[in-house]
Amino acid sequence: MRRPMRVIILGAGGRDFHNFNLFFKDNSDFEVVAFTSTQIPGIEGRVYPPELAGRLYPKGIPIVSEDILEDIIKTYNVDIAVLSYSDLTYNSVGRIISRVLASGASFMILGPNNIMLESRKPVIAVTATRTGSGKSSVSRRIAKILASRGLKVIPIRHPMAYRSFEDSIVECFDSIESLDLKNVTLEEREEYEHYIMNGFKVCSGIDYKQVLDVVEREADVILWDGGNNDLPFIKPDYMITVTDAMRPGQEISSFPGEVNIKLADVVIINKADQARKEDIERVKSNVATINPKAKIAVAISNVYVKEPELIRGKRVVVVEDSPTVTHGEAPYGAGYVAAVKYNALEIVDPRPYAIGLIAKLYTLYPHMSKVVPSTGYTRDQLRDLEETLRRVPADVIVSGSPVNLSRLIDPGKPIVRAYFDIEIIEGPSLEDIVEEFLERTAKRRE
Repeated sequence: MRRPMRVIILGAGGRDFHNFNLFFKDNSDFEVVAFTSTQIPGIEGRVYPPELAGRLYPKGIPIVSEDILEDIIKTYNVDIAVLSYSDLTYNSVGRIISRVLASGASFMILGPNNIMLESRKPVIAVTATRTGSGKSSVSRRIAKILASRGLKVIPIRHPMAYRSFEDSIVECFDSIESLDLKNVTLEEREEYEHYIMNGFKVCSGIDYKQVLDVVEREADVILWDGGNNDLPFIKPDYMITVTDAMRPGQEISSFPGEVNIKLADVVIINKADQARKEDIERVKSNVATINPKAKIAVAISNVYVKEPELIRGKRVVVVEDSPTVTHGEAPYGAGYVAAVKYNALEIVDPRPYAIGLIAKLYTLYPHMSKVVPSTGYTRDQLRDLEETLRRVPADVIVSGSPVNLSRLIDPGKPIVRAYFDIEIIEGPSLEDIVEEFLERTAKRRE
């Protein structure tokens, strides 16, 4: 009898577990020997538990660092390495393939037919070409427009498996207190809080079959709010892809960002107010070339703060959403834009004052300069963030993180929160997009 094909799943604490659950779990043709982890500090060294891994894995499945990929492939005589995370460039995907093939294994990527769940409820998906493109502001507005039509919309978020796997199989949050009770990480709060503050329940988890089952019992419409630039976990009836005019070319050089462009019904070219005209035109041309059927909208991201007087004429230190400015490779976000807009006297360079993980991140992501990443997956990491901000000689913190940081840390300085709000200036409006989605789903489901 032929032995099962030995598999290693390359991941980052989200897509990897979903791919396992849908394709490999209980499949005796394969033996998953390990997950690898990257992008998210602190996941390696854990075990995907037997309660989730299923009958074929009574001891669970180890999670190891991607740094030792070659050793794992050779030690366990791995047949196939399955790429299962996002926010990559084609260059970085090619390097991963080279590492796998040079170690003797084959390389695999699972496609939508194998990794998208089908829902009995209408599904609209918001995706992006890279982290930091402005997807959250689009998702939030779409949810509000749907709710204004009298529909109960429940956003389903991409997984963020940073806490106990067993306690995170299905999670729904509808209040700040519900986040506190589960000791939700800063990164999770960045994706949940803005929905909660606007009156929406938001759900996610580890097992998306179960998540979808829970949400379908309540929702009239499901909003898939993807993480990074990943593909939707649930097959959409209508798909919006947000791309960033400040990073032209990513719409054809990122993975799976280009796939999202090809699958999109509408592409929103965001941050046109901060980009050069020639870059906007370049993005338009690229989108039209790879998906001529997609409608194109051009948008600006208006930044605002509630207390601009706390910024004007002051020395400030800027905090930005961590995934955006780390593996998303954006140089800055709403915090930096707000500091400039509201005439800060100086944006203090935080790098000389960084400690612990924050200092390490500047080495890993040298494109970051005058911003602090809001990294806080663990209490130790939150302490590093807090102490770094305490040490920076600034009067005020300008935070582009969607989270109320003052609930989590005491940095010894006032925090001014900056927000982006999207505005379509060319092409179909968000109201037009929602109307087309509702008309399409009504016809499909007649």
